[in-house]
Amino acid sequence: MTTHHEVLTIVFLTAVVMGAVANKTNFCTMGAVSDWVNMGDTGRLRAWIFAIAIAMGGVVLLESTKIINIPVSETFPPYRTANFAWLRYVLGGFLFGVGMTLGSGCANKTLIRVGQGNIKSLVVLIFAAGVAYAMLWTNFFGYYVLPWVRATTVDLARHGINNQELGTLIGGVFGHPGSATFNVVVGTIMALLLVWFVFKSTDFRSSFDNILGGAVIGLAVLVGWWVTGGSLGQKWIEDAAFSAEPPSRVMVQSYTFISPTGDTFRYLMHPTQLGYINFGIMALVGVLLGSFLYAIITRKFRIEWFVNGQDAVNHVAGGALMGFGGVLGMGCTIGQGVTGVSTLAVGSMLTWMSIVFGAALTMKIRFYLLDEKGFFSALHSALADMRLLPAAK
Repeated sequence: MTTHHEVLTIVFLTAVVMGAVANKTNFCTMGAVSDWVNMGDTGRLRAWIFAIAIAMGGVVLLESTKIINIPVSETFPPYRTANFAWLRYVLGGFLFGVGMTLGSGCANKTLIRVGQGNIKSLVVLIFAAGVAYAMLWTNFFGYYVLPWVRATTVDLARHGINNQELGTLIGGVFGHPGSATFNVVVGTIMALLLVWFVFKSTDFRSSFDNILGGAVIGLAVLVGWWVTGGSLGQKWIEDAAFSAEPPSRVMVQSYTFISPTGDTFRYLMHPTQLGYINFGIMALVGVLLGSFLYAIITRKFRIEWFVNGQDAVNHVAGGALMGFGGVLGMGCTIGQGVTGVSTLAVGSMLTWMSIVFGAALTMKIRFYLLDEKGFFSALHSALADMRLLPAAK
């Protein structure tokens, strides 16, 4: 077995476990926001945060012990880049949050639901993949997006800061922007605080599914970093560099699920190009298969179709927005929300918050539209609920 096949096999098998466990535990980031916004239930939100804590703490441990190396720029996506594209993070995250609400789930949950037999989610997946493909593999991004992204990007290197890790930025305030110690201390403190936050809730502690779901997602992200950022990954990257036909995206990376939809779309257009099969495609197929196997074994496989035309329109729009927003924001609720945040990248944290805000605002607006209010009236009521505007008199 070549190093490339070894890496992809580990990625695939880990994703199968991730898919089965996410199905079993109903791990869903969109559902987590919905539970919190609509019912005040933070159980699944804490499961998501628990995944972040495990991934973050694990990255700190593995990097500080030199087991892995996650470079500043040679990763996919470049979470730690010194090019702080703040508008890209905010707008991309917001649009993804809107899209995942309209599409009834984030990219990971969409794969889980497709594995369960949900045709609506298959439509979401197809439209997300098509838009992601256009953003990644055509001139669309370069022509229409990159100019304003560049214009609004802050080059931290011009200020003597070589990456956007939170520890690096804090270290810069104290005159030590390159100190690894700050990253270790900040990452450790943050991971411990997040663990304390999730376990202080009796509802979370008493739910085995929430603990299991968060733990497995967090550990899966760590496996991704370990397999590509450790000694095996170094050999994988070196082998690819000397290959006559290097495979696609041989870089340090971990789990994310929007760019892989675009990569899958590309591969399906050129099925004989086996070099197009990469980390992301194996992760996508693995999660889908894991969910499918769990659904079949537990007899929970059910075909689900659209309720009406409006339901179909919502899901199509949701898929398109997830594809666009996910590529623009450089990741989804797992890609930026767990994998990216685990690197302490401030841009990932900003994207995560924007996703949550976009999803929460969309849920509030849809609720008020049920009362047959106009869109702007519903928007005002939603923002008032979120205490961002005064309540209407």
